[in-house]
Amino acid sequence: MTVTPPRAGEDADTDANEGADTGAGAGTERNSGRVTGVEPTAASAARHPAPTSSTTGTAAGWAPMATAGTAAQPGGTTAAGTGTHPGATTAAGGATEPGARAGAGTSAEAGATASAGAALPGARTAPPALPSTDPPGPGQQEARSEAAASNRFLAKAALVTVALSIAGAVLGLGRDQALAHLFGAGSDTDAFLVAWTVPEFAATLLIEDGLAFVLVPLFSVAVARRARGDAGDPVRALVAATLPRLTLAFAAVGALLIAGAPYLVEALAPGLPDPRLAVDCTRLTATCVFSFGLAGYCSAALRAHRRFVAPAAIYVAYNAGIIAAMFVLGNRWGVRSAALGVAVGGALMVVAQLPSVGRQLRRKESAGDLLESEPARPMDLTLVSTVLLFALCRQSQVLVERFLASSLPAGAISHLNYAQKVAQMPMVLSLMLCTVTFPVVAQAIAEGDTERARDRVERDLALVSCTVLLGAAAVAACAPQIIQLLFQRGAFTAADTAATASVMRVYALGLLGHTLVGALVRSYFSSGRPTWYPLFAMTAGIIATSWIGVLAVGPWGVCGIAAANATGITLSAVLLLYGTGPRSVPIRTRRVLTEIGKPLRAALVAAVAGGLCASRPDSPLLGLVLGGTVVTVVFALLAWILRVEGFAPALRSVTRRVPYARFR
Repeated sequence: MTVTPPRAGEDADTDANEGADTGAGAGTERNSGRVTGVEPTAASAARHPAPTSSTTGTAAGWAPMATAGTAAQPGGTTAAGTGTHPGATTAAGGATEPGARAGAGTSAEAGATASAGAALPGARTAPPALPSTDPPGPGQQEARSEAAASNRFLAKAALVTVALSIAGAVLGLGRDQALAHLFGAGSDTDAFLVAWTVPEFAATLLIEDGLAFVLVPLFSVAVARRARGDAGDPVRALVAATLPRLTLAFAAVGALLIAGAPYLVEALAPGLPDPRLAVDCTRLTATCVFSFGLAGYCSAALRAHRRFVAPAAIYVAYNAGIIAAMFVLGNRWGVRSAALGVAVGGALMVVAQLPSVGRQLRRKESAGDLLESEPARPMDLTLVSTVLLFALCRQSQVLVERFLASSLPAGAISHLNYAQKVAQMPMVLSLMLCTVTFPVVAQAIAEGDTERARDRVERDLALVSCTVLLGAAAVAACAPQIIQLLFQRGAFTAADTAATASVMRVYALGLLGHTLVGALVRSYFSSGRPTWYPLFAMTAGIIATSWIGVLAVGPWGVCGIAAANATGITLSAVLLLYGTGPRSVPIRTRRVLTEIGKPLRAALVAAVAGGLCASRPDSPLLGLVLGGTVVTVVFALLAWILRVEGFAPALRSVTRRVPYARFR
């Protein structure tokens, strides 16, 4: 039997064992969150005594008499259902050294003191394990190959998703630049941004978070049933059971918002001097409830099928539609053209996904199969309620900000909007990984593999934290240069640049909290079971945001509002992190906090160093290049020194694969 110790900083993309179950057979070794089983033979059993493992939930080593995939040390006994030699006692699900006792699902070292019974006298100490020269069994090789293929697929899917998300984000910046260039930062843009609240909420509820948390697990189950060859087509049965009802609901809510636009504007921004323009824009943007709902439905279905290109491309189509509408109709319609662009862009989001959805739904089957198809799993209304209320509560931070800013001088809402749009880009890009791995976590939980789900969530938290903290450091260090290069032209003045940059630096303080909330909430809803705890955590954050904002808006204006946002979302992230366990994937909180603390320290130092360097040149472009370079170098150096999880393997992966790709 070959015992492979874990290598420090293992690259998840290249090591098939990392975080994956890669073996089956009587004897299984668990090390560093992986399973590498080897089928023992009588010859190897005679040559080498069984090795000892100290891993949770799996018996260590193997013995010739062990059965049912669990073995005890020679001279020991295991829980009921397995064959052993007499001598030492092992608690259910675990293996112990002689003279030790272990709790359920654990293993203990020799001589350890126990809490559930003492070792029997006469137990013999097993000899030390010797390395074996036996080659890996065929089952282990096949499992490693499958795990490596899965890791490569996830890496490629994440890369494609990030690339298209960057393209959509760039077009989003182009949209904001066009809005600032054509209409500036005044009362007209404030009116449009009040109407912009509708697509912001709709995107969160129907595409990014809310509905996806319900539909992705449903479609994942249907796809698994289809793969098993169940009668009929479970995927098409699910579509037939859910899509018509949801379509009617989307249309009804959209019509209600169009009819109630004056009341909605009054509730969102009571301080607007002339609400008529905001009402007109709101009626145009309200159409996105219908289009976003259909787009989110298509995205959930495709992601469950592991198809990520079309869902990632929807914001490219969306922002292209808005930009085109502003330039074509801006002179005649004014800022209303941007609202019309929202309606056009929403329709393009659906059109961009229809061909891919049609291919996934197309399947050859007989009429008899359709008649024999089992009814689709119904949508749990309690789950839908908890998910949508959470997403609504999370997005209500924007409502609090705009409500407080409506009483400030003209342009305050615009400054908050531009600062938030730029500052949140690192968060959006970092959460793309969670978008790709969400179906993986849901599938692992559905299969009862909690350990694999936990390892996946912990790796995601470490990676997204590292990514967003690097971006936050760059945003804080180079905020004036970024805003000046992006927006300072046309009606957007230097005073607007200074105000927006100040707000953006404050927003950067809450980026880690926003990212952790987005990553953690997926683990709460990945099982497809309703839970109210995320709503409680988000409500606590909103209450903190509201009260701090009320107290801070007077003395500090828009910066006080941004500080309230950062404080409230950080509180929600802390509550979600400490609430995992029976309500969610049981991650190791202390380990996660330790890993997050490393890039956090690196980001603080990098932001200070980058800010000092970025302020030296007079040219904003040169300052951005210099500051961004310093931030990246300092952060990378400190991350290497602090041994940030996943950082060194990522660098090794790049240096290995680039030359290979060049000559392949």
